Amino acid sequence: MRSARVDWFRVCCSQAATPRASPPSRATTSSRIGTTDLDAALADPAYAIFFDAAATQGRVGVLEKAIDAGKHVYCEKPLSPAVAQGLALLREARRRGVKHGVVEDKIHLPGLQKLAALTRGGALGRVVGFKLEFGWWAFDGSEQPCQRPSWNYRAGGGGIILDMYPHWRYVIETIVGRIVRVASSAWIATPERIDERGERYGVAVEDSAATLLELEGGAFGTIVSSWATRVRRDDLLTLQVDGSKGSAVAGLHRCHVQSTAHTPAVAHFSVMRDIGADYRSGWIETPPLAAYCNPYRVGWEAFLRHVAADAPLTCDFAAGIRDVAFADACHRSMRERTWIALPAAEQVR
Repeated sequence: MRSARVDWFRVCCSQAATPRASPPSRATTSSRIGTTDLDAALADPAYAIFFDAAATQGRVGVLEKAIDAGKHVYCEKPLSPAVAQGLALLREARRRGVKHGVVEDKIHLPGLQKLAALTRGGALGRVVGFKLEFGWWAFDGSEQPCQRPSWNYRAGGGGIILDMYPHWRYVIETIVGRIVRVASSAWIATPERIDERGERYGVAVEDSAATLLELEGGAFGTIVSSWATRVRRDDLLTLQVDGSKGSAVAGLHRCHVQSTAHTPAVAHFSVMRDIGADYRSGWIETPPLAAYCNPYRVGWEAFLRHVAADAPLTCDFAAGIRDVAFADACHRSMRERTWIALPAAEQVR
């Protein structure tokens, strides 16, 4: 190892390509990417690290190439479409002696950091429940262009469960508690879309999902995620945790808390008239963070320290496999129409 400093690494990256009506010019491509020859880049000893942010369906293949080339590997989620593929990647990375990591950016968002501090410090008391809500309206392309690439909705693209639930796994287990079992449902709300070339295609994977979760200790919670919902909540992502001493709800940047002392004593509701109650009045916004760093930078710095100085890293391939196991348990629950237990963390190592 040369040094504990992390500024000597060069990184080879692969990024997701969205089909265009016409390809970018060679000059534009070379100035932004440098090369489109992945094999040549992986063969270059100047690059110590490979980072993959390409489309989900191509991730396993490029990670296998990078590991075989002896590169340390860092990648976006999900690590793989299936648990068995993730385990194979983990075994090969260990055999080759290369470092490995997966992106866990959401937990470093300021709103979720504030919420994590509340649960970690016991300010909310015993957790009795939680709900995570995420999503927005993704246009189908007929009236406005779709804001998301078409591969997200095609066979092999994964659907919203494989796309987003890996993030919700580490968010929930970091802030609230370990997931022990799930019961899920998913559906296609928008059956047809128009792609980047203006061609109509049938949506092959779910764009909406709802999941009931049981945590270690007996608390229950819900996840609702959809690309077919119009937002009327505090933020695009919200996580509310209810506890015996208070509740807190966090968005991407803000977090509000309500203690027992400020909880209204609701006794009934009126079927005859709107009583005009303001149920947000008893919530107090938590103070801003003393310092805030870009969540992706936090992850990159942790991974670089892991490579350069062998610093501990929690978001390794084993964590990525647990993310995929969570998504797989949700899919199994839908197929079998029953609760599915999530394997313990040590069972996916």
